Amino acid sequence: MSSSDCSTTEKGLAEAREAALRLLARREHSAVELKTKLLNKGWPEVHIDQVIPALAEAGLQSDRRFAEAFARQRAGRFYGPRKIQAELAQRGIDSALMHEAIESLEVDFAELAADFYRRRYGRDKREPDFRERAKRSQAMYRRGFESEHVHGLI
Repeated sequence: MSSSDCSTTEKGLAEAREAALRLLARREHSAVELKTKLLNKGWPEVHIDQVIPALAEAGLQSDRRFAEAFARQRAGRFYGPRKIQAELAQRGIDSALMHEAIESLEVDFAELAADFYRRRYGRDKREPDFRERAKRSQAMYRRGFESEHVHGLI
């Protein structure tokens, strides 16, 4: 490898690192998410595979930090644990880290489900019929709440 090839590679790595840092400056990203975004922007995979671990080692990228922030944000928008888990899995977070992030929330998901239900259906004073109860239950399940969270609300 000639010295010009080496400097080109180093320049490419530095530029890929800067692109990754620009993304991380906006918000936390999982390693998988960051890799996907950089690939979509045209960065070579060999550069990305060197940059992301270096950023993680330097503490600039953290799947744990991402998972905790993401779980907190989703719970704040009235999403249940199953939905949060599914979305974290889509973003490449392993199951152990996912469960830790959800546990760290210290959220009572039954209470969160009740708050969401009251916000969405509280003004409706009529007693729901069977079809309406089924519709409401499905809406709660789609938001990621489990049956023990929904039981007694509808």
